[in-house]
Amino acid sequence: MKKFPLQGRTLALLAVVVPLLGLFVYVVLRSGPLAPVAVTLATVEQKALSPALFGVGTVGTRTTTKIGPTVAGRLQRLDVEVGDRVRAGQVLGAMDPLDWDDRLLAQDAAVLRVQASLREALSRQVHAQTQATRYAQLLAVRAASEELATAKKQELQVADAAVAAAQAEAARVRAERAGVTAQQRHLRLVSPADGLVTQRLADPGSTVVAGQAVVEVVDPASLWVNVRLDQISAHGLAAGLPAQVLLRSRAGQPLAGRVLRVEPLADSVTEETLAKVVFNTLPEPLPPLGELAEVTIDLPALAAQPVLPNAAVQRVDGKTGVWHWANGGLQFTPVTLGVADLDGHVQVLQGLNAGDQVVVYSEKPLTARSRIHVVERLTKAAP
Repeated sequence: MKKFPLQGRTLALLAVVVPLLGLFVYVVLRSGPLAPVAVTLATVEQKALSPALFGVGTVGTRTTTKIGPTVAGRLQRLDVEVGDRVRAGQVLGAMDPLDWDDRLLAQDAAVLRVQASLREALSRQVHAQTQATRYAQLLAVRAASEELATAKKQELQVADAAVAAAQAEAARVRAERAGVTAQQRHLRLVSPADGLVTQRLADPGSTVVAGQAVVEVVDPASLWVNVRLDQISAHGLAAGLPAQVLLRSRAGQPLAGRVLRVEPLADSVTEETLAKVVFNTLPEPLPPLGELAEVTIDLPALAAQPVLPNAAVQRVDGKTGVWHWANGGLQFTPVTLGVADLDGHVQVLQGLNAGDQVVVYSEKPLTARSRIHVVERLTKAAP
């Protein structure tokens, strides 16, 4: 009779323990280390990718002209401001003439002096020629000595040399006079082409040396973007490819363009390929030089290949591959990848076929023995 209470207590204890044990097993299997891992799957598709390159660049210009004096002096005036449009031949400013008028007067005096010297030399030449001819005739009739006739001939030679020297001196002085006149014309700062003033590099009253830039003028029609692209993905980049330019100041307004050229010299420090992208139609108003721009360059379309999301690619034990879901099991399949596009897809050259299912995201790292639970979306994916 005393055993019944003990059996009752045992049964009561079992009635409590068994549900708790079942609840524990349920919790372990659903949310513990043995619980299935939530994953999202994607199907490998057979399609042609349209790859593209993305890079960041700055707005620049192909043609930049720096205008300044050819002689040293003081800047007298500057008639243009930054942002002004100028025409070819337009006078932008002038240098202070300083002593140019005095120099011209001195050159004019030098010209008159050499002209007088030349006239005197020519007069002496004519006289010497007359004397030489006269004494040669007298020598012929024995009316003068041979020594005297020879002396007159030598005097003529000296007069000829003096004339030649005077003519050379006159030519030199005239050339100097022309040079001074030309330099005086160069005191004006003249734009050689149509353009837009981007910089005033000196102000009136400043002293500048020969060749120093005073005004910078660019050709708006030669506007381009200096873009930098990752060398690893730049295969296939070539002149003529279409591009989209997104200026920082015009978010959401992509501008059509094309690759003008690929620079033969890359940046070895940043490992980037450099290219020039021009606009099909110049934007209005013109963007400021140096503005940042995002550039997308469309590469030629590729042949159809198996394609999967780039996010599905993992690296396990030093191998690149994906977690392949097939026949109710999970296995890591190494793959050989091809070209990727900017939409997050990559070609699979070897390892998978179209129609295969692969894990894209998982809530925690997977192993070959992981149990999975397919969901539409993860709230938090494993790194």
